[in-house]
Amino acid sequence: MANILQNLVNALQWGSFYALIALGYSMVYSILMLFNFAHGDIFMVGAYIGFGVATGLVALTSMGAIVLPNWLILVLTIIISMFLTSFVGMLVERIGYRPLRDAPRASAAITGLMIGIILETGNLALLGAQRVSFPPLINSVTYELGGVYITNKKIMIVFVSIGFMIALQLFVTRSKWGMAMRAMAYDYVVVPLMGVSINNIARMTFAIGSALAAVAGILFGIAYPVLDPYMGILFGWKAFVAAILGGRGSIMGATLAGFLLGFIEIFVAMIFPSTLRDLIAYSIVLLILVFRPHGFFGEPYSAKLRL
Repeated sequence: MANILQNLVNALQWGSFYALIALGYSMVYSILMLFNFAHGDIFMVGAYIGFGVATGLVALTSMGAIVLPNWLILVLTIIISMFLTSFVGMLVERIGYRPLRDAPRASAAITGLMIGIILETGNLALLGAQRVSFPPLINSVTYELGGVYITNKKIMIVFVSIGFMIALQLFVTRSKWGMAMRAMAYDYVVVPLMGVSINNIARMTFAIGSALAAVAGILFGIAYPVLDPYMGILFGWKAFVAAILGGRGSIMGATLAGFLLGFIEIFVAMIFPSTLRDLIAYSIVLLILVFRPHGFFGEPYSAKLRL
């Protein structure tokens, strides 16, 4: 039982990363009916931006230029990285996707893959191929509860992730901009005729999705301090699977599917050899989609896809 509970805690942390990234996929598809295949690399860019911001603030603090406790450095790192990464997302939308808005979806998919390669290559050109270590902003403290070991980092990661997911849900359901996003997701053609700018909604959607990916990147850097220029590829594809499993266009579905995917991977690795983890985990996902082809909260018709 202790082993199961220990893996449950690990699965919550792992699922938090998938869920935050999957939200970006789901939001973009619900409004523009395309998948931003560069989103995994935006997660990587957000992690590296967080690394740069945190490293700079730690250096200024160590030199005495400013006096900031580590928790405040972490908060500032998250806020500044979200802000900067949202501009990366808006730039991707403006240059890569807006000219292809009426093009075949295959063209947009290929563009997303190419943008991802550009982001990876740009990272390599600026920082080189070596991995970098995220600054230790939080001193790890381990708590033991009935044979289950929980660190303060895992608790913080799970609660911060859930907090951002709740904030997104409240924004989408209770704000004027959120109402416009839901209306655009419901009917892409008619809503612009009522005075809602598709360009503004698309730009905001990419900005929010990219900001959440940056949060995921920073939290990943706190949990697993080594960052890699290609770290976004695998996480991006797995988060894409979570978005499909949750139902295209559903925020609640993407969140639940992200956590479920984390649970499946962790518990499969607990029972079977780790080399079979992906094979068995995604076989389970495939089996779920056989019975729920539109995902947990997806709808059969694209005109009714919702946030």
